[in-house]
Amino acid sequence: MSDAYFFGYGSLVNRATHIHAPSFPARLRGWRRVWKSTVLRDVAFLSAEPWDGSVLEGLVAHVPGGDWAALDVRERAYGRHEVSAHCEHEAGEVRVEVYAVAPEHMAADAAHPVLLSYVDTVVQGFADVFGEAGALRFFETTAGWPPVVVDDRAAPIYPRATEVSAQERDFVDAGLRRLGVEKVATPVRA
Repeated sequence: MSDAYFFGYGSLVNRATHIHAPSFPARLRGWRRVWKSTVLRDVAFLSAEPWDGSVLEGLVAHVPGGDWAALDVRERAYGRHEVSAHCEHEAGEVRVEVYAVAPEHMAADAAHPVLLSYVDTVVQGFADVFGEAGALRFFETTAGWPPVVVDDRAAPIYPRATEVSAQERDFVDAGLRRLGVEKVATPVRA
């Protein structure tokens, strides 16, 4: 089990946000996806946390030569956790690690805003990997949704925002409405 793979559950599910291949749909038992705020960023990001009985859908992708340096920079607010024994995928016998917000980086103050460009990018990835049903499950299985998201679509603040179609925007908007999440225009930094 020498090959290294990451388990992505947010923007890393969207293959357009990284160059890691091959990649495979995956399920991580005993973890859930949740919105978290850190002291390192002005906006909230998705994290994973251990959660009994939960199954987290995502993507495993190869980390060539086990060189985690670039991913560790991208995921600087997170720590890596080895989860090979709990991850189901078609990559074979590989080592799988998941990023989760490190406790020392957790923000103690009020929740940071969620960027709509980030949600768009994540949902686009889930729709690509798991179809419309999987994208709907993303909304349903993510904990900690805030009451509002910042609508930055016209000028995305999220640094890896992907271009989304009108149909994709409508799908995300409908998913947020089902959760009772409103869109607001408030400037923030990523």
